[in-house]
Amino acid sequence: MSRAIMIQGTGSGAGKSAIVAGLCRIFRDMGIRVAPFKAQNMALNSFITIEGGEIGRAQAFQAEAAGIEPCNDMNPVLLKATGEAGSQVILNGRVYATMKAGEYYAVKDMVWKEITAAYDRLSGQYDLIVIEGAGSPAEINLLNEDVVNMRVARYADAPVILVGDIEKGGVFASFYGTVGLLKDSFSGLNGRRAGGDEMSDADYIKGFIVNKFRGDINILRPGLRMIEDRTGRPVIGTLYHQGTR
Repeated sequence: MSRAIMIQGTGSGAGKSAIVAGLCRIFRDMGIRVAPFKAQNMALNSFITIEGGEIGRAQAFQAEAAGIEPCNDMNPVLLKATGEAGSQVILNGRVYATMKAGEYYAVKDMVWKEITAAYDRLSGQYDLIVIEGAGSPAEINLLNEDVVNMRVARYADAPVILVGDIEKGGVFASFYGTVGLLKDSFSGLNGRRAGGDEMSDADYIKGFIVNKFRGDINILRPGLRMIEDRTGRPVIGTLYHQGTR
């Protein structure tokens, strides 16, 4: 099994996909055999793999950054919203069914088996897997249904870097709140643990990235120090909004 690192976000649109692509290119340029992985994606636009299957375009873009051919295993579950009817479920690149949320959750154990099988196949071929989460890992009403965030981090034993979009406002509250809400969450559901004492989901979060920053970094720095002090986790990077430097 390869090693893994996971990029999660404080919410949708935080910039996870682009950061995963950037990391794939950096690791590739370092000579590391790297591949992207996203257990479950929700998008109407898909990419057709060499196998003839459908995956999210973001994973195809990330694979290109890694210098490899996109394949079905990089995105084993793709959900295409169909309005009031629910979503079309693409499983391993093929149409499985059109289902409402409750129907989909009812088969989540089967879906999880397909996700882990896809991850294991991919992991057997590469040195490093860069995993992308979806939305926020701290949607507390959905923790028992999770197949894409902390449950994947546990399975892959992957340290998590949490990305926050400062442009939307409230980035420090989002970091602090995400860690706080996950302190009592243990994501059972067949997820592996790293060994020793049971780890909470919050323990997998090892650092933060502030994304889409504009302005004077010196004004931001006190906040970076304070969030590190309050959470015990470092801010490992601040990324400027495109065109502001």
